[in-house]
Amino acid sequence: MLKDKIEAHLLEVQRPSRYSGGEVGQVMKDKSKVDVRFAFCFPDIYDVGMSHLGMKILYSLINERENYWCERVFAPWEDMEEIMRREDIPLYALESLDPVKDFDFIGFTLQYEMSYTCILNMLDLAGVPILQKDRGEAIAPIVCAGGPCCCNPEPLCDFFDLFILGEGEEVNLELMDLYKDMRDAGSTRSEFLRAAAKIPGIYVPSLYDVAYNEDGTVCSVTPKDGAPAVVQKRVMTDMDKSYYPDNVVVPFIEVVHDRVSVEVLRGCIRGCRFCQAGFLYRPFREKSAETIVRQGIALCEHSGYDELSLSSLSTSDHSQIEGVLDGLLDYTADRHINLSLPSLRIDNFSESVLEKITTVRKSGLTFAPEAGTQRLRDVINKNVTEDEVMRTCSIAFQGGYTQVKLYFMMGLPTETDEDIVGIADLAQKVVNLFYDTPERPKGKLQVSISTATFVPKPFTPFEFEPQTEKAEIIRKQQVLRAAIKSKKIKASMHISDVSQMEAVLARGDRRLGAVLYDVWKDGGHLDAWDDFFVAERWYAAFEKNGLDPAFYANRKRSYDEVMPWDHLDYMVSKKFLIHENEKAHAEQTTPPCRDFCGGCGANQCLGRACFPKKEA
Repeated sequence: MLKDKIEAHLLEVQRPSRYSGGEVGQVMKDKSKVDVRFAFCFPDIYDVGMSHLGMKILYSLINERENYWCERVFAPWEDMEEIMRREDIPLYALESLDPVKDFDFIGFTLQYEMSYTCILNMLDLAGVPILQKDRGEAIAPIVCAGGPCCCNPEPLCDFFDLFILGEGEEVNLELMDLYKDMRDAGSTRSEFLRAAAKIPGIYVPSLYDVAYNEDGTVCSVTPKDGAPAVVQKRVMTDMDKSYYPDNVVVPFIEVVHDRVSVEVLRGCIRGCRFCQAGFLYRPFREKSAETIVRQGIALCEHSGYDELSLSSLSTSDHSQIEGVLDGLLDYTADRHINLSLPSLRIDNFSESVLEKITTVRKSGLTFAPEAGTQRLRDVINKNVTEDEVMRTCSIAFQGGYTQVKLYFMMGLPTETDEDIVGIADLAQKVVNLFYDTPERPKGKLQVSISTATFVPKPFTPFEFEPQTEKAEIIRKQQVLRAAIKSKKIKASMHISDVSQMEAVLARGDRRLGAVLYDVWKDGGHLDAWDDFFVAERWYAAFEKNGLDPAFYANRKRSYDEVMPWDHLDYMVSKKFLIHENEKAHAEQTTPPCRDFCGGCGANQCLGRACFPKKEA
């Protein structure tokens, strides 16, 4: 019996509770009464995946249907994988401990490009044919995926039956309903995929032929067998009516984000030109303060957590944020539950917000100026001034903080050495501000600056931009290190090889499927972890397949080039992205959506303007 086999080896691995299941809040069902089984696969280890909000939402949503059962699946760490392969233990789900290959759906969430080799490894561990074309006509299992990286799933098309574009609360159940009906009618995999392609938001890559120009760029993407020419993402238009769980699975061990989260809004009003999430999740939609407070209290009551996070791309942009905090504090303060706001904006950070989020205990404060000079902040449309950075840090210091983290990017379009030195200068001004604060707190000051290499992403105004080459990034890192004079400033910088591969996969086409397959065959499986990423493995796979990573990552793209993802519609028009790119090179900013509608097109799903017009 598989359960006995698993339990016999759990004490041989680190953190055996990653693989045992049985946590408080997990959903168990009678298999004899279940019609459709969904294996929700997170392509990383348990500690990371159990922090993912999307899994928690869809896990509970599917399990609300009495005859459907969603179970959780995570990638094993290397010690457990070695045992699984040696002892012939297939990849299994944590609730039932049943093999994943026996499920109707094997669904992955695509959160990060560097997890792609992990997906192939998990399919292999499950005993499921890795290539879609090798799965035959049996209808199950259907290998599918959702998540932000589905905005350009082309590098993964060889491996998946279908992709779910946009928000999954409605479309996942529609897909499962269709599957049940067609399976019961004896339909084949091909028949099901043709029918699924007619559901809005479902992209079936095998129903599209891709042609290439002599220079390697995409010439055309042609649908067949009745598939739509363009697949549009799904959107939940009313967040107060959108499903949200009142209970979650509580891990036995500490995970990356060990707390409960309430999603307060979707979308973003800011329009930062580098930020893919800010465009993918448009239009901006808030939950009411009453809904947020009710959901937050329910999660705390059922889970027992002592920290509640208000989750979004920019939580402090909620129009009723003060009311939200007041409503939650009435509940959390006496119970010693900490409120955290992980997405604070520099330009609307206030003393009252600081006071509310530190009522129970202080959480770390992190801000993202993104660029060291005002010129470059205008290029990326950050809409944050140096004065606002100083004002925010002053409030933090007066509020008792001695540690501030500042996030920046390196290799942004039009960046110069002056912009790089500006990062060090801005950090030094924060240090000086601390010591100039009359009633500064006791304790050792630490200003941490983190610089990640800029990665151009689809559906952003910078999708046309080249990524800065590795040698130049290394040189710029040296310029920054030389410019830092204070021991109070701690700098960390991202590995550039990983950033290049992320850029390659983000803007890649279907030909990269062969590269991914060869990287996996050569041992790549947890490439999102620095300890497992081997750059030479990737470069060898590119050379073997006659492809150049620089073609995908380091090449400037013309406005009229057919992008590999142009047949997928995330409701932000290419015309708008081009206009924003032109404004970036002119160093012109665009106001936040709440103040000015730039005409991106995302409000088409709402049938109205995203925000009511302001009175003159």
